[in-house]
Amino acid sequence: MSTATIKNKERAIDELVSVLRKIFEEPEICAAAMEIARKHLQDEHANVKIADELSATTSVKIPVEHSEADTLFLDMLKDLVRDEQALY
Repeated sequence: MSTATIKNKERAIDELVSVLRKIFEEPEICAAAMEIARKHLQDEHANVKIADELSATTSVKIPVEHSEADTLFLDMLKDLVRDEQALY
């Protein structure tokens, strides 16, 4: 694995930890993020719609061009909603 690849992975982990820290500091973000993910899960370009609404309604800001960490976070949200729906 190249040094650049390792640095990119480290940056993605640091970004993801930063978002998770924000969610722990502001727990209402979790409920809002889950609700937004539920609403857009089946939409075409779900990641874009979830990121846009999350950025507009919470202190979590996801840029138009999603980083690897942004994509991991959005995919995690969608997986949580899918798991939740599978229980019913």
